[in-house]
Amino acid sequence: MNERREPSLDGYPGDDRAEDHGAGTTVAARCDTLPAPPGATIVVFGADGQARRPAPSAGKAPLAGKGEIAWWFVAGPHGVALVPFAAAPELGLRLAFVIDTADPRLARQRFDLFLSSEVAGQAGSLSLVDLAGRLEAALRAALAGGTLDLPPCTSLEEWQAFRAGLDELLYMRFGVTVDDCVPVELDDVDFAGVLRRRAAALAPTPVEAAPSAAVAASAAEPAAPVAGPDDAAALRRLFLELPEASRVLRLLPAPAFAARQAQLQRLALAALDVNTMPALAWAAPGRRRAFDEQRNLAAASAQAVRALDELWSALAQMKVAGGGDDELDRILANCECHLAVRRGNAGGASIHTDSASPHP
Repeated sequence: MNERREPSLDGYPGDDRAEDHGAGTTVAARCDTLPAPPGATIVVFGADGQARRPAPSAGKAPLAGKGEIAWWFVAGPHGVALVPFAAAPELGLRLAFVIDTADPRLARQRFDLFLSSEVAGQAGSLSLVDLAGRLEAALRAALAGGTLDLPPCTSLEEWQAFRAGLDELLYMRFGVTVDDCVPVELDDVDFAGVLRRRAAALAPTPVEAAPSAAVAASAAEPAAPVAGPDDAAALRRLFLELPEASRVLRLLPAPAFAARQAQLQRLALAALDVNTMPALAWAAPGRRRAFDEQRNLAAASAQAVRALDELWSALAQMKVAGGGDDELDRILANCECHLAVRRGNAGGASIHTDSASPHP
C-alpha cells in the first residue's frame, strides 16, 4: 500500500478526502474574537483550568468571559501514518481517528484537558502534523516501556491485544477514538537522512580550550541564561493532569484496598507538591537563583512530566489488562523523586534518566 511517511501528507488512500488532511490541516486553534469554522466544536477555558463547551453560533465569535480563552477544534475524521519503531522507519501504522464527543459523565473531557494543559499555554493552534507527532511519541514510549507489545510476525491474538491497548492509550492520553488502524509499508523514507541524524546525535561535542583572556572576560560578566526545558509548561501539565489521573485510578479495580488508598494518597501529595512549588527564578526573597541551577530544576520538572506520561500509559494498560500495581508504584516513586529535586529537597541530587534512576 502506497503511504507517505510525513503525517502532514497522509490521508485516506484512494479517497478524494485526502486533500482535507494535507499539510495545512489545523485540528484546533484559538478563536477569542473570531468565529469558528463551520462544524467545529467550541471549548472555553477558564483561568482555573476548567473547560466548557458552549453551543456554537453560526458566524459569531464564542462568548468567552473575563479571564477565559476560546478554542475550536474539528472532530474529524483525521488520518495519519505513525512509525512505531524508530529503528524501522519503513514500517508504519495507518491510523484513522476522531476526537471524542462530550461525555455527560465527565466534568472535563479528556481532549479538552489535553488541549488546555499541553497546547493552549504554548501555541495558538494545533496542526495535524503536531498531533500526529504527539501520538507517535506516546506510541513509541508505550512500546519501549512494555505497556504495549507489537512483536515481529504478530499473530491475530497479539494484534487484537495491541489494538485494544492502543485504543485505550490514545483515548486516555489524548481523548481521541481510533476508528481504524492497519499496518502499512511506508515507501517515502530517506534512509540516508535517518543514518545522518543518528550519527549526528551520537557524535561527541568538541570542546575547545578558551584563552585565559576570554575566561577572565567571561568571569567579569554575568552569565547568560541557558536554554532548557520549559518549567512553567511542565508544572502546568502536572497541575492540571495529576487530579485527573487520580480520578481515573480511583475508578480502576484494586487487588488490595489499602495499597490503592496509599497510591491515591501519594498522587494527592504529588499534586499538592506541584500546587505549592516555589518559583524557579528565586532562591529566596531578593536573591535570584543561578542560571545553571534553574536549568537543573527545570530538567527535574521535565522528568516529572515524563513520569506523568508513563502514568497515563500504565493506567491505560491497567484498564485493559488489569494488574500493574508494581509498575504504578515505580512510576509514582520516580515522580516524587523528580518533584523533590525540583523543590530543592534532594540535597543537590543530580537529574537521572530512567536507566539511571534510583527507582528501578
